Amino acid sequence: MQVVSFQDCKCEFMENLTLAIVVPCYNEVEVLSQTNERLRALLDGMERDKLVTAGSYILYVDDGSRDGTWTLIDGYCENYDHVRGLKLAGNAGHQNALMAGLETARADADLVVSVDADLQDDISVIPEMIMKYHQGNDIVYGVRRNRKSDSFFKRTTAQCFYRFMSAMGARTVNNHADFRLMSRRAVDALCAYDERNLFLRGLVPKLGYKSDVVYYDRLERKAGVSKYPLGKMMSFAVDGVTSFSVKPLRLIFYLGLVFLIISLAILAYVIASLCKGDGVQGWASLMLSIWFVGGCLLICLSIIAAYIGRIYTEGKHRPRYNIEKYVK
Repeated sequence: MQVVSFQDCKCEFMENLTLAIVVPCYNEVEVLSQTNERLRALLDGMERDKLVTAGSYILYVDDGSRDGTWTLIDGYCENYDHVRGLKLAGNAGHQNALMAGLETARADADLVVSVDADLQDDISVIPEMIMKYHQGNDIVYGVRRNRKSDSFFKRTTAQCFYRFMSAMGARTVNNHADFRLMSRRAVDALCAYDERNLFLRGLVPKLGYKSDVVYYDRLERKAGVSKYPLGKMMSFAVDGVTSFSVKPLRLIFYLGLVFLIISLAILAYVIASLCKGDGVQGWASLMLSIWFVGGCLLICLSIIAAYIGRIYTEGKHRPRYNIEKYVK
């Protein structure tokens, strides 16, 4: 099979555009040196091939790291061309750090690619993403071909996550995280969403611009640890559902109807037993039913509280992040 490169497919009407690669970082001192080398090599290669302009750059966003991450980023900015650093005042969270990078990069970049600092996402497909953009797509998603590199637990929970999000009505792209290319107008449209509870995997597809995907094989993490353990993944899923769907609130209504029907059936049974002169037996089962209904009510209240909590957070309208320093 003949492999056709982006340069072979490049047409005369394709103008070279400025690319910004946004990399959120949180305690990434163990992987950042290797990440910087690989990203710089990729960017230099694309500039030589005239896929992007010489003004293209890498933007590292330090999300309040407690190790030497910012020291490394600051050094890269001094020693290398086309490297910039954005330091947030405190830990704002991955989604907010990514949003800070996107909002900063849109000022002078025509295209923005977001990728995690561990580079488990294959950056070699970025030229293919640019080709997809020139074919008329404002958004290009990086999608994993499979999850063979994951453990059974990680693979199972990830599949459950996407199915749960789909069942709850949140529009997402399966096996896609935050590795994507966006045009400037797509980033501008995204920045118009003034939400505090960010779930970018659901928000970006909601923009409505023409999109496409590129497939890649996810690489193994070379060092460090995952920033999304099970607890954070569960919290992430709750944020996604409450940000894009009211289905859980509707399910509470249907659950109430089920309990009402059951209670009417029990009432009919009790009346029938009294008419026959039989005593009502089964206090143990009655108490079990009370505890079951009580547990369901507490779950329903928790769901309602989750939505109220989101309303409370949005109502205060606090800034999503604060910038301490921007080095370029």
